[in-house]
Amino acid sequence: MRQFLKSRFLKRETRYQFLGTIIVNIITFAHGIGLGWLSPTLTKIQTPNSPLDFKVNIDEISWLGSMLGLGSLCGNLAIGFLLERAGRKFFLYLLAAPYACLWILIYCASNVYFLYAARFLSGFIGGVAYVVLPIFISEIADTSIRGSLTSILMLSVNLGVLIGYIASSYLDYHVVPLVAIFLTIIYFLANLMLPESAPYLLKKNKLTAAEKSFRYYKNQRGENQATMEIFEELKLAVLFQKMNGTSEITFKDLITKPALKGFGAAFVLSTGFEFSNVFSFINYMSDILAKSGSFLDVNTSTIIIGLVQVIGVYTSTIFVDIVGRKLLLLISTLGVGFGCIAFGCFTYFVELYDLHDFSWLPFVLMIFIIYVANVGLIGLFFLVIVEVHPAKIRSVATSISVAWMSILVFVTLKLFPLLLHFWGISATMWFSAMFSLVTFVYFIFFLPETKEKSMVED
Repeated sequence: MRQFLKSRFLKRETRYQFLGTIIVNIITFAHGIGLGWLSPTLTKIQTPNSPLDFKVNIDEISWLGSMLGLGSLCGNLAIGFLLERAGRKFFLYLLAAPYACLWILIYCASNVYFLYAARFLSGFIGGVAYVVLPIFISEIADTSIRGSLTSILMLSVNLGVLIGYIASSYLDYHVVPLVAIFLTIIYFLANLMLPESAPYLLKKNKLTAAEKSFRYYKNQRGENQATMEIFEELKLAVLFQKMNGTSEITFKDLITKPALKGFGAAFVLSTGFEFSNVFSFINYMSDILAKSGSFLDVNTSTIIIGLVQVIGVYTSTIFVDIVGRKLLLLISTLGVGFGCIAFGCFTYFVELYDLHDFSWLPFVLMIFIIYVANVGLIGLFFLVIVEVHPAKIRSVATSISVAWMSILVFVTLKLFPLLLHFWGISATMWFSAMFSLVTFVYFIFFLPETKEKSMVED
């Protein structure tokens, strides 16, 4: 790992890009803690020894899951048409406030509506972060490491999920919020040292600030002819767009052929991602393993799954700029599809035959599903969503695409516990497999490779 970091990220000219990526992803790490917190906590608050003074039923649990999607949608709408006006750094600062509020609500919860509000704020954070961070990182990163740096977003989320699993499994309910809220201060203060991205500053005619930002992220203090030539190329590309009247986005820009192709790819990727239910698996992992008859302790299994997520996205980070995006997405969707079919078959036959000797199999299958999902579908989702859209409409189109994803998050997290309850786990897993395999077929024929795509030119 040290050699990988040294050769890719810690070179003199890219180390500040790596530093900036790590700093802004403190909030996605924190967001992951909030996501991971839910699964073991749901198990706790449904027991007689619940740390809360109120009980929750199956309908309230489904609302707890789905409020994340509503919050995410509101975050997308808030950022959609403001990102180009207010800038990337404004929204990066903004994320600190709702994160602090969500843990205050969790700590003070006296009824289920406090938890609803906390999950809504968690979704809001994701809705903003999943749009602004990939765009910001792609604008400060060299093309050669853009994929790896952008995929750190989901790596940090998954690290947070793992910490959330562990913390909510073994710490007291009221201790976790006290620890988590300190991340707000660290995140806010660390962001003070980062300049706005050079492409955005150029769009706003702040040429001096843009050059300073470009030099900062290239780690160039003195004159460097090669660096300045790259900056001049960037400046000319942005100015060319403005001179040709392309700086203002109109409705016609959203219905051009390249734009519609981008929306089509984003629509299929979002739909396949959500209805393959890999995100639902993460949120309801404890319930799934309990219903599958897995022989391991549910909380221990959930923590191991969290570690698998981290390994999966780390694999993606290593290979995304080597083999490209498309191959990893194909491996991911095919693997999730076959993994869900196998999981569904096991849970179907376990009701007909004595398969006690194979009670380890559901856990192994879930490890496989979560690993391959993180290699592509999860690990590269926001990178590809940003890259498939034309440069001019990238901010708005990414926001619209993530808004669609947020609607699907709400729908799938609301439906998933109900599907488990009424359909059973086998039919639910086969349903997930169908969407994953359909997405695989689409990717083979229609998904473009975006590995070397420019972030300022089409």
